Amino acid sequence: MTTDSKKIISRSRVALSQFLACLALNVLLIGLGMSISFVTMVLPDVLDAKEGLSLNKKQASWFGSMAFLCQPLGSIFSGPLLDYFGRKKALFLVNIPHLIAWLLLYFAWDVPSLFLGNALLGIGTGIMEAPSVTYVGEISDPTLRGTLTTLTNSFTSTGMFIAYLLGTVVSWRQAALLSLTVPLATMVLVLFVPETPIWLLSKGRQKEALQSLCRLRGWAKPADVQEEFDELVQYNDNITKCVVCNAEGKPDAQQCEHASYNIFKKLAMKFKYVLFVKETMRPFKLVMAYFFFHTMSGLLPVRPNMVNVCKALGMKFDSKVIVVVVGLVFIIMNLLSAVIVKTIGKRKLILSSLFATACCSLALSIYAGSKLPIEVFSYEASTFPEQTEILPVFLFMMLVMFTSLGIPWILLSEMFPFRSRGMATGLAAALSYVIFFLASKTNYNLEANFHMHGTFTIYAIIGFIGAIFLYFFLPETERKTLVEIEAFYKGNQKIFADDFFINAFRKNKAEDKCVNRPMLVN
Repeated sequence: MTTDSKKIISRSRVALSQFLACLALNVLLIGLGMSISFVTMVLPDVLDAKEGLSLNKKQASWFGSMAFLCQPLGSIFSGPLLDYFGRKKALFLVNIPHLIAWLLLYFAWDVPSLFLGNALLGIGTGIMEAPSVTYVGEISDPTLRGTLTTLTNSFTSTGMFIAYLLGTVVSWRQAALLSLTVPLATMVLVLFVPETPIWLLSKGRQKEALQSLCRLRGWAKPADVQEEFDELVQYNDNITKCVVCNAEGKPDAQQCEHASYNIFKKLAMKFKYVLFVKETMRPFKLVMAYFFFHTMSGLLPVRPNMVNVCKALGMKFDSKVIVVVVGLVFIIMNLLSAVIVKTIGKRKLILSSLFATACCSLALSIYAGSKLPIEVFSYEASTFPEQTEILPVFLFMMLVMFTSLGIPWILLSEMFPFRSRGMATGLAAALSYVIFFLASKTNYNLEANFHMHGTFTIYAIIGFIGAIFLYFFLPETERKTLVEIEAFYKGNQKIFADDFFINAFRKNKAEDKCVNRPMLVN
């Protein structure tokens, strides 16, 4: 015991309490990973199929991107759902669309029903994003947030791996039925997790907020977390003030004439004083830029059609087995990224992985241009090369490895202030899925016009531009509290290029000054 009667809680106990709190969320993310990979399982079996449900090339292109097109619709609702029902109830409710979708896909009787089931998967995935990324950001302390948020990628990748594995051992209909167990398990587990302290405080439930914080800090006593709780209370007092009065600097901001505004005026106020403010829009634009560069750097546009892309590149092994290995690599690299984040921080990981991803896309472009016939088209099986090689397998796996080190969803969990977090996170998730849709839908058009090598060249160029852009404008947020991160974007600093080359340049410049400095003689 310390002199002020505070008990020191072991770090392992604190970590365990927060990991258990994330358990339901992690199972939810397994389901999310399965839903975004389901198209990859279905597409090879229904593309120009001789029996059962069959899709032509154009239908396959739309089917591969349909979920991404519908995900923004779910994301738009996720913000209000998150703020009104709370993080815990939202984690329960977001499973309902997936329950219906998996059943519909299992019983799909024609092409429209197949498209409808896929669209519901997309809507459900969109609704899931804001609650999932927000919950882990709000229940974790700064020293564990980087690890916990990065580990969420591993559970999404686990879902992808399970989906790819099911695609090799059972039919896609049976896979849909088995997938039904994941949202059911999530709904049961959510009953046992705590609500986030900051949301409880925002609803005036201080006693419950303190109990939740105690549980999340290693089942501590109230005295052990009183300092952190007081900071949360002070932060909550600031963000619950009237946004208009607070922006105008009026002292009596708790009760004012703006409280009597109707819902449309309040919504307009929220957009003007909460969303379209510096501390929200700066990280919003930065996150969306990262989503664009990460998505368009090579792997994600081809993911819905990955099985056929592997065949088109002339890979030596069975393409479905390669896709299963891809899922396994994603899990391993996501776990590795959690370690890397603790070692070098998020900024260097993002820059390094994006640059390396662009290099891999460039290498695949060179290979396709020099080794593949010009008529090879991944959406037309008759053009696939007969000769297979090991080199494209290696290059593609390198692309998978470096892409899986990217962490755009991790940034999304911590970039926004609490006041705008639900709305901004939902809107960012919606726009990210618009980017995913455009990436997967335009892959068909790019490949039809520029062939395989030209398509990967375009992806490589986008990746290189992204690495340069983020080098200058992306700050380091690892080991920073949410309040400190918010202060980052309220400030005036815009350029954060203070590592890699510029540090080396400054060091060399300093050494030159020391060498050239004249000696003082007494």
